[in-house]
Amino acid sequence: MQPRSPEPTRYPGPPHIAGPRRFAGPPTSFIVITVAVIQVVGTLFSASHQNAPRPLDALAILLLLAGPVGLAFRKRSPQVMLPVALAATGTYLALGYAWGPIVLSLALAIVLTAAAGLRWQAWAGAGIAAAAVITGAALTGDENWPVRASAGVAWAAILVLIGQGFRRRSERFAEYRRRREEAQKAERDEYRLTLARDIHDVVAHSLSMINVQASVALHVGADDPEKLRPALEAIKAASKESLTEVRQLLGVLREDVPLAPAARPSLARLPELINTAELGGLKVTLQDLSNPETVGEAQHEAAYRIIQEALTNVGRHSGARSAVVRVVQTAGALAVTIDDDGGGMRGALPGNGLTGMRERAVALGGTLTLQELEPGLRVEAILPIHYEGTRP
Repeated sequence: MQPRSPEPTRYPGPPHIAGPRRFAGPPTSFIVITVAVIQVVGTLFSASHQNAPRPLDALAILLLLAGPVGLAFRKRSPQVMLPVALAATGTYLALGYAWGPIVLSLALAIVLTAAAGLRWQAWAGAGIAAAAVITGAALTGDENWPVRASAGVAWAAILVLIGQGFRRRSERFAEYRRRREEAQKAERDEYRLTLARDIHDVVAHSLSMINVQASVALHVGADDPEKLRPALEAIKAASKESLTEVRQLLGVLREDVPLAPAARPSLARLPELINTAELGGLKVTLQDLSNPETVGEAQHEAAYRIIQEALTNVGRHSGARSAVVRVVQTAGALAVTIDDDGGGMRGALPGNGLTGMRERAVALGGTLTLQELEPGLRVEAILPIHYEGTRP
């Protein structure tokens, strides 16, 4: 019986972590033009309804435009905005021009300076503006000047606090983006590690079986031609299976495979896996006491890959004649045990295969242990089961 080619494995791809989008505010050019139009047009309209000591002239228009022009340094040199706005506004009012929305550029300069992280400059500018309001209110001789002065001071403080609120919001977004990028990098690294483990398992298992069957074919080809055909058929089936899975994995790496989940290797394919191992001359006994309906897809795949790699190592390194595979489901865990009668580790350090098996178990919150037998070696994996539903 030839092993059936596996159903292609499709990977969901590295996840993308969605989150709130950062709003950086309107473009600087929009702010400058809007403020300039409001200050000039609003002041012209306001001046037509006032008896100002000094009529609007070219200098007044220049001062009305100077504050918005200072806002143009919002990104490149934010420390320039507030001094320019203070100078332009203070000069305009000191020269006795008509009252209007001249303070708009000053208010925005305070907010944007605080938002840029220049806290002390923003408070200093707000303090100067508040002092000017208090002085101006006191000089008017109005009996309600303390109320007007208090309102001006309060607004100056509120503008700084608004800017600091924007600054904290920006810092929170920056921290969120940093954490999101770190999480995405970790997910991509885990994704690549999973692909690397699968490629190793597929290639190592298939090439090992091909090597064993090729040795059998060379050994029996001359003396018993009847045994040559099964060995060659096993080599053909193993190479086809390996090419199918490797092509699928490489397709995922090139991102030309649909990134949608499909069938993964499962415990239902254990008979095929054991049949393939027995074609190499290893006698394998399977004891499956699990309930596939209550085992998650991740546990299915991990158990299958661990058994596949263990049998590959048995056939390649141990010199064993037989092996026993046991899959036992207990309350909350799936225990996978592979025993062989070979030579054991012989003092060798664990290679990539054993490391990959342990990583699969640990990724599910489980463990993988090695135990020397007399003779042979035991590989035992404990895979926790989370009962969140049944396997589709």
